[in-house]
Amino acid sequence: MQAQGTVFTNVLDKGKHMSDTHSDAPLLRTPLYDLHVSLGAKMVPFAGYAMPVQYPSGIIKEHTHTRTQAGLFDVSHMGQVFLVGPEAAAALETLVPVDIIDLPQGMQRYALFTNDTGGVMDDLMVANFGDRLFVVVNAACKAQDIAHMQKHLSGRCKVEVLDDRALLALQGPAAATVLARLAPEVARMVFMNSLTVNLLGVSCYVSRSGYTGEDGYEISVPADKAEALARELLSHPEVAPIGLGARDSLRLEAGLCLYGHDLDVNTSPVESSLLWALSKPRRADGARAGGYPGADVILGHIANGVSRKRVGLRPNARVPVREGAEIIDADGRKVGVVTSGGFGPTLEAPVAMGYVETALAKVGTPLSAMVRGKPVPIEVASTPFVPQRYYRG
Repeated sequence: MQAQGTVFTNVLDKGKHMSDTHSDAPLLRTPLYDLHVSLGAKMVPFAGYAMPVQYPSGIIKEHTHTRTQAGLFDVSHMGQVFLVGPEAAAALETLVPVDIIDLPQGMQRYALFTNDTGGVMDDLMVANFGDRLFVVVNAACKAQDIAHMQKHLSGRCKVEVLDDRALLALQGPAAATVLARLAPEVARMVFMNSLTVNLLGVSCYVSRSGYTGEDGYEISVPADKAEALARELLSHPEVAPIGLGARDSLRLEAGLCLYGHDLDVNTSPVESSLLWALSKPRRADGARAGGYPGADVILGHIANGVSRKRVGLRPNARVPVREGAEIIDADGRKVGVVTSGGFGPTLEAPVAMGYVETALAKVGTPLSAMVRGKPVPIEVASTPFVPQRYYRG
């Protein structure tokens, strides 16, 4: 129960952090709110929404169920946007250090909004649906991101906010088997494929992707059809509802960043160990080098290196290491900070991520994290902490 409480506390803390700008506003509800309540979910504030942090089975069981069968997540609090028009891809490239122009139809790509100092404003997903791009942004940054796109892209393409759609994620090794019962064509999709799929007679935008490290799908569905689809998926014996608590522990085990914690406006993608996300055509020797906010800073970081880097961390004790804990070296000198931390149910051990001086970023480097005034031994570790199981065909 202590481990479960750790995850639970982390999510509550993150929810408060992400809800700061909405503190005086009533909590918004997703189209699945009534379903969550009927299933016995514990609802908490998260990024301005009332969201399920866990169901009666508890976070540990939800986590394990997703790793072994299939979990259904409500992520309808995230922002969904169409960018429509022949110049949409070229326009979006002015805001992200990513190759959008050459993104094949039917594929999705991870991207980052950067600012003028090379920091990350948000991370997002971009899918090419042929006559339009489908963009999904984080809930806490939704208003900012939509305004950013409207300000900078509206002159070249239509920015269409999809307020009338919900977003579900079906994740886990049984996800493909379950969803293929409703639409056989999804079984042929591979990681990061995107497709318009008919589910229960409704047109849905489906990608084979997710935020757990497991195989799975994200499904954009009309809001008024979301509960029917969720209930249908939950009727399959492999599927259980999963809350934000397990979503956080799953993504942490998978070594995936949480915006506002592992990524922020003062940290570049290079410092964040996201060099892989910076497309080669947008780098210094690429066909369309630069041309996005903070390009000079980011390209300089690629060329010259950085003083700190995001790394995985494994505490060498059962003590969880939380976000904000200082990282020190053998001499007691502060050399970094923890940005995400908690219990990894699959590993049955604590895991964390954070930033350390680049000279100390090598896997196996022994350090300590300060927990309640006492040093806890930790070690720099490679991520993901558990193998990612994306289906690549």
